[in-house]
Amino acid sequence: MVGDALAGTTISLVLTSPLQRAAETCRLAGLAAGAHDDADLVEWDYGAYEGLTTAEIHRDRPGWDLFVDGAPGGERAEDVARRVDRVIDRVRAAGGVVVCVAHAHVLRVLAARWLGMPPEGGRYLVLGPASTSELGWERDQPVIVRWNVPPGPVCT
Repeated sequence: MVGDALAGTTISLVLTSPLQRAAETCRLAGLAAGAHDDADLVEWDYGAYEGLTTAEIHRDRPGWDLFVDGAPGGERAEDVARRVDRVIDRVRAAGGVVVCVAHAHVLRVLAARWLGMPPEGGRYLVLGPASTSELGWERDQPVIVRWNVPPGPVCT
């Protein structure tokens, strides 16, 4: 469980999407006390594609890719990047360990931007439900320390 993976860790800041799924995950992980809702961590706005699967969208738009094409009436990758860049600024200003509880697509863009990549780079960073990931530093270089670790015991 996520909370177990963080046991004994001094956490400087917890940021969570205000959407119910993330808020509940934050609570279940034992991180809700002192957590701050951050609207910039809300999931990608899928616009007209909200609730549709990729297969359903491909019937009308073969080859469609959220990270490249965005969503009609919703957000494009650049829009999400502007939001997560603000989150990254808050994370770096807080110092120490910061936990972000959010949704797969927005976190994929956050990781890409952490690495200095364009937001479309998030398409290569798959995230499963309830997984954990760790972004950090190697010397002065932003890096991915761990990615998409499934729930359960963590071995290091």
